[in-house]
Order: sequence, then structure tokens, then C-alpha cells
Amino acid sequence: MKSKRGVSWGWLGRKLRAQFLTGILVVVPIGATILILIWIFDAIDGILRPVIMAIFGQAVPGVGFAVTMVLIYLVGVAAGNVGGRALIRYGETLLARLPVVRQLYASIKQILESFSAPGKTGLMQVVLVEFPRKGMRTIGFITNESSDESGNKLINIFIPTSPNPTSGFLQIVREEEIIRTNIPVNEAMKMVISAGKVSPGEISEKLAEFLTFPSEVDDGDHRFTQ
Repeated sequence: MKSKRGVSWGWLGRKLRAQFLTGILVVVPIGATILILIWIFDAIDGILRPVIMAIFGQAVPGVGFAVTMVLIYLVGVAAGNVGGRALIRYGETLLARLPVVRQLYASIKQILESFSAPGKTGLMQVVLVEFPRKGMRTIGFITNESSDESGNKLINIFIPTSPNPTSGFLQIVREEEIIRTNIPVNEAMKMVISAGKVSPGEISEKLAEFLTFPSEVDDGDHRFTQ
């Protein structure tokens, strides 16, 4: 039999490891968030740092950040009136004349517009799609919808990797190959980032509902019916 001292040390070691792991789970997300915020602050603050130094003779932390935020706000205000919109269109016309800048600007603007106003075109709706093989379902996000020459609707689906959703796969599928859901984008993203560890009740219920496959099967392409 093990001595009481050995059992006591073993229990203490397990307790210390568990508490240390708990500390990591608390500190690392907070620390990473703070570091990212500091990096963003320094990057924005550094944009006007040469101008601030020319005016004050030295770097003043935070002034460049504040001025940049005010300028962005003023641009937004200007874009809301007729004169501002005309000026912006004129600037876009000048950019459109530059070969490389034109494609880069158009791509960035299209991406930002699609994320800023998803309700207008149904962008970023959460869907369930068969991936990576038939019989398996995964969470995907609609990024665009189009139709081919025959009028069949084609859906662009972004399938993020877990736990890093910044990379993933682009799938172009037909309408009948997806299951649309009302799951909020942010809730679905939580599930992706946590690799399924975080699964709110609402998501679990809806996934359970959609993943209940009926026994009836289409003999043509062996696709489960809803």
C-alpha cells in the first residue's frame, strides 16, 4: 500500500496542476486580447506620429489615435451628404484609372460592404452543408448567391477551419445541398472557435433538429431529404 505521505503528495500535485491550468485558461485569453488591442492602438496611433512630432517636437502617445478616429468619423459624416458623396465618387474615379490600385481598392471595398450590410443580400447566413464527405454535416456561412445560365441558384459557402476561422474552404453548391438555419453568426462562430466545446442550447437544439435524418432517401443522388 502507498503511504499516506505519497497519497498526499500525489493529491497535492494534481491539485496544483489543475489550478495552474485554470489560471492559464483565464490569463491567456485576457492577455492575448490586451496585446491585440495594444497592437491595434499602436498601429493607428503611428499613422499620424510623424505629423504629431513635427507639431509638438516629440511623440505624444494617444494623440495620433484620437485624431485618426475623429478623421474617420468626419469622413463618415461627409459621406452622408450630397457634397461628400460626390467627392468620394470623384476620388474613386481617380483610383479606377490606376491599374493595380483599382483591383485592390474594389476588392477591399466589396468585402467590407458585404460584411457591413449582410441583411441586404443574405450574406453570412449560417447553413449546414455536407462536408468533408457525404453523411457528415458542418457549419458554413453564405458569402454570395448567384444563378447559372439555366437559372439554377448557386450558393458560395465559406467553411471555416476550427479553431482558427480565418482560414477555411470555399464551396460552391446548389440550393438543395444546404440547410438554412436561423442560428446567429456570432453564436455559430463561437462554436467553431471553441472546436465545439462551447455549444449554446439554441445551437444544439437547432443542430439536433436538422441533423435528424429521415429514413427516406433519394435514389437519384442518395441525398437525405428534409
